[in-house]
Amino acid sequence: MPVLSEDSGLHETLALLTSQLRPDSNHKEEMGFLKDVFSEKSLSYLMKIHEKLRYYERQSPTPVLHGAVALAEDVMEELQATSVHSDERELLQLLSTPHLRAMLMVHDTVAQKNFDPVLPPLPDNIDEDFDEESVKIVRLVKNKEPLGATIRRDEHSGAVVVARIMRGGAADRSGLVHVGDELREVNGITVLHKRPDEISQILVRLVHVGDELREVNGITVLHKRPDEISQILAQSQGSITLKIIPATQEEDRLKESKVFMRALFHYNPREDRAIPCQEAGLPFQRRQVLEVVSQDDPTWWQAKRVGDTNLRAGLIPSKQFQERRLSYRRATGTLPSPQSLKKPPYDQPCDKETCDCEGYLKGHYVAGLRRSFRLGRRERLGSPQEGKTSAVTEPPELLTYEEVTRYQHQPSKRPRLVVLIGSLGARLHELKQKVVAENPQHFGVAVPHTTRPRKSHEKEGVEYHFVSKQAFEAGIHHNRFLEHGEFKENLYGTSLDAIHAVMAKNKVCLVDVEPDALRQLRTSEFKPYIIFVKPAIQDKRKMPPMTPACEDIAAPLDEEQREMSASAAFIDQHYGHLVDAVLVRADLQSAYSQLRALLENLSKDTHWVPISWVR
Repeated sequence: MPVLSEDSGLHETLALLTSQLRPDSNHKEEMGFLKDVFSEKSLSYLMKIHEKLRYYERQSPTPVLHGAVALAEDVMEELQATSVHSDERELLQLLSTPHLRAMLMVHDTVAQKNFDPVLPPLPDNIDEDFDEESVKIVRLVKNKEPLGATIRRDEHSGAVVVARIMRGGAADRSGLVHVGDELREVNGITVLHKRPDEISQILVRLVHVGDELREVNGITVLHKRPDEISQILAQSQGSITLKIIPATQEEDRLKESKVFMRALFHYNPREDRAIPCQEAGLPFQRRQVLEVVSQDDPTWWQAKRVGDTNLRAGLIPSKQFQERRLSYRRATGTLPSPQSLKKPPYDQPCDKETCDCEGYLKGHYVAGLRRSFRLGRRERLGSPQEGKTSAVTEPPELLTYEEVTRYQHQPSKRPRLVVLIGSLGARLHELKQKVVAENPQHFGVAVPHTTRPRKSHEKEGVEYHFVSKQAFEAGIHHNRFLEHGEFKENLYGTSLDAIHAVMAKNKVCLVDVEPDALRQLRTSEFKPYIIFVKPAIQDKRKMPPMTPACEDIAAPLDEEQREMSASAAFIDQHYGHLVDAVLVRADLQSAYSQLRALLENLSKDTHWVPISWVR
C-alpha cells in the first residue's frame, strides 16, 4: 500500500483506502460493506468539509466586522435614497436576495459566537419536597424535532416512568434520561396522577425511558392530566427542564441492532389505535426496507426507513403483534383469506385455437420459445383444468415482515432466475421471446414437457420433452412441475428440471408463471428476481372533456380494459409483496427496453433478498 505523507488529508486517505479494497473470499460481505460505505459521496463531502474546517482552524481567522447584516442594510438604505445607476441597481438587487441575507446572518452568528444555546440558571428550590429521594434536574434545549420518548404509569406506585427511548432522537443523543426513571415535573408542572396518554404527548418530545417526571420548567406535573402536560410542553420554547427521580438501577445503554426487514404491508400510525404514541410512529409502504434498531419491546419495535435522511427511529408494530392482529381479524372475518377470493384471469398468451406453436424468431429456431401451455381465455372458462399448479396447498400467510439482507451476484455463482408474472394484456411470451432472440447466448427459457406424440420434424429436448402420461403424472405427484395443464387430452407443463438445465449452462433463465407458483420458486436455490408486468391502461374517466366535441373521452373503460385493470389490481394486492420490480407495458419496444435495463443491472447492483437465501 502506498505511503501517505504527513500532509495528506482525510479525503486523500479515504480515497486511497477505498482503492486498496480487494474482494476477500473469506470476508466478501464485510469488504463489500466497507467499499459501499467508503464510496458514499456524502462521506467524501464530509471529509472535505472537515479538512476545510481544520485548515481555517489552523489559520485562526478573525472576522473583519461583527455586523455584516447591519452594514448591508445601511448600504441598501443609501442606495434607495439616491438615484442609482445600473451597477448600483444590481448591487441593491443582490443585497436584497434572501440567500445573501441569510449568508450574512450566518456570518454574524459565527463572528459573534452566539450560536451556542444559553441555559437559564437552575431554580433555587431544587431539593424542595424531595428530601427523601435523589432528584435529577435535566435541562434540554428544545428545537423543532421531538425529543423522542414515551412513558407509562407504574401499576403499583402510580408513578410516571419513562417507558421507551426513541433511537436517534434528542433524548437518546443527550444520554441524560433513561428507561425506568420517574418523571415528576415538566417545566415546573407536576405530572403525578396524570394519565399516561396525556404525559406521552409531552414526553414524546422530551426524554428517556424509565425516568420519573416531577417538574417541567419549574411547573409541577404532580396530579395533572397528561393533556395539560402536553400543552405545557407544546407551549414551551427554548429549554425544557425536567425534574426526575432516577431509576434505582439504570439500565445499560441499549445495544444497536442491525436487522433489516422488508415490509409486506402498508402502515399508517395515524390509523393505529393501539400504538402508544401516534407522533412516535413510523409510516411505511409495502416493499419498503426498514432497519430495525431495537426489538427490546415485544410489541413495538423501533425502526428507520433505509435511505431516509431522518436519523430518528420511529415505532412500528412488531412481527408477533402484527401477526396476532391479523389472526384475530381473520378469525372474525374482517380479513378475508386469499384462497376464498375469486381470482381474475392472468396473462393468457394463446390467442389461437392451438397452443402448440413453433418457436421461430427472425428465421431462426430457438428451443423452448413456444407459446405457454396455458389455455387461452375462452378455453379456460369452465375448464376443469383451470389454474392447475403443482404447489402444495398451505395455510394463508400472515403478511408482516420478511428479514432481508444485501446481496450482489458473484460471477462465479449461477445466474439468478428471472420470473415474469403478468396480468391480462401483459403478453409475457413476446417479451420473453424478444429477450432470448436478441441474446440467446446469455438468456434461455425452460423447454416444456408434454405427453402428446412427437411430430416427425421435432426433436427431443428441443421443442418439448416428450414423456409418457405415467411419467408426467409421477412428476406432478413429486412436485416437479411449476405449472401443468391439459389441452386436447394432452398434458403440458414447466418442470423444475427444465429450469435447472438452463441455469447449468450459466444462462439467465426466464420463466413466466402464474403468481401462485412463486411460493415454489422463492428459494435460495433459484434466488428469483420477480418482475410484475402490467399493461398501461388509460383511465378515460380521469380525463375531463375539454370541449363538448370531446365527450367520448370521458367514456368509461370497456369490458376488456376493466378485466385488465381488475387482473393487475388483484396481482398487486395479493402478490405485490413478492415483487422486486414493476414494469408497465405501453408497447413491446418500451417494455423490452425496461426489461433489458433491469436484466443488465441484475448482476451489477446490490439487491435486498431474504436473509435465508445467503445463510
